[in-house]
Amino acid sequence: MDTSSAATLYIDGHWSTADSGATFDVTDPSSGKVIGRAADAGAAETERAIAAAAEAFPHWRAQNAYTRATALVRVHELMLERAEELAQLMSLEQGKPLRAARSEVLYGADFLMWFAEEAKRVYGSTIPSPRSNQRLTILRQPVGVVAGITPWNYPVSMITRKVAPAVAAGCTILVKPAEQTPLCAQAVVEIFDEAELPPGVVNLITTSQPAEVGDALLRSRAVRKLTFTGSTEVGKMLAGRATATMKRVSLELGGHAPFIVFEDSDVEHAAKGAALVKFLNTGQACISPNRIYVQRSVIDRFVDVLTDRARRLRPGGGLDESATIGPLIDASALAKMERQVADATQKGARVMTGGERLRGDGLANGYFFAPTVLTEISPAMSIYQEETFGPIAPVIVFDTEDEVVAMANDTDYGLASYVYTNDLARAVRVSEALRFGIVGINDINPTAAAAPFGGTGESGLGREGGAQGIDEYLDVKLVGHVLA
Repeated sequence: MDTSSAATLYIDGHWSTADSGATFDVTDPSSGKVIGRAADAGAAETERAIAAAAEAFPHWRAQNAYTRATALVRVHELMLERAEELAQLMSLEQGKPLRAARSEVLYGADFLMWFAEEAKRVYGSTIPSPRSNQRLTILRQPVGVVAGITPWNYPVSMITRKVAPAVAAGCTILVKPAEQTPLCAQAVVEIFDEAELPPGVVNLITTSQPAEVGDALLRSRAVRKLTFTGSTEVGKMLAGRATATMKRVSLELGGHAPFIVFEDSDVEHAAKGAALVKFLNTGQACISPNRIYVQRSVIDRFVDVLTDRARRLRPGGGLDESATIGPLIDASALAKMERQVADATQKGARVMTGGERLRGDGLANGYFFAPTVLTEISPAMSIYQEETFGPIAPVIVFDTEDEVVAMANDTDYGLASYVYTNDLARAVRVSEALRFGIVGINDINPTAAAAPFGGTGESGLGREGGAQGIDEYLDVKLVGHVLA
């Protein structure tokens, strides 16, 4: 793709620039360099995209499930052909190391194939009627035009995780990506374009004015469904405003994941797992562990291994094949890391490694923060209470199972959680007691396109992926038929 072009709007099957000609710069977070430009759309372009999706909807919903499935399979094949190109762009635009970017592209492609199959599994049912001359039938039908608002931290897979089920269900969709990563969104939608989906089925609006575009989406009565991945604060606002037009809403929001290590576990294995998932995407993942609880008898051994793994990470730009951890996304993310470490150390935390911005070895112009391990954490510290979304691992000691379950559940969030133990009974007890949508038992990656992803409480509403993922895009209709 041509990243120098600002024709990043895709409306009714056509690429275009913003009506005003306005653009915004897209930068590499590892260097601060401008790598491209994107069209800076507003309400007018958004309304046209909504109209295009609304016009395309009757035709698309009328296509049979096999036609929709075939279209998604075609997109899947093209995405795999362009996997390396997408990964390179993602590393440049978002900053994650190439190895992680390549994994994300494959994960994103998985949703296309999974929902191609799920399109053919949208079953209805019949209900026995209390009246002999009546028949009751349940149909599941597409909800209509969908607005999908996607984040910057997983700029490819979070698009396919929303577009694939919408298209499979028979909906049409408008995608509004994060302003930090519009080029990845453009590259993904180019694949849908090349796969020759009918005009208006998939549309793309890029903008640096998310409030203006969001206002247009929220006030439109043609938009019947809003799906959002991002912060809890913004998600709450969107959900509240969506009630004015009674839109269906699904939200994948923040996390404050506990990572619990019991003394009967393989402690070294647990520490290595904690390092992998904590520093995944530089800690910028909603499933990243935010509170690492370790039983007192094994805490020293655990901290030694975790600290060693953190020190081994090599920071660098995404396209640096030797880099194992990338930059944060922007200056505000970097400032949050500095604030949380300062607050923790002022209140008694001990820095085992890291704890500062990285400026040497060509990193000075990027948003790099050293992989950090903190111990002697207390509930009075902001890092204990807030989602970090960065490469800081706070380690907290506990003594008993009941104590750690209570501490883990002491949060308004409820997305992911992790438990390391070799005691089967304990694994069952704790996984059932944790109030989180996802629990990994000796498993740092309990996710897949085939599995439902989502949380409880302030971590969101609904599920993405799995058999449940397509339900978010379907209405249930009851048909009662009286026989003559």
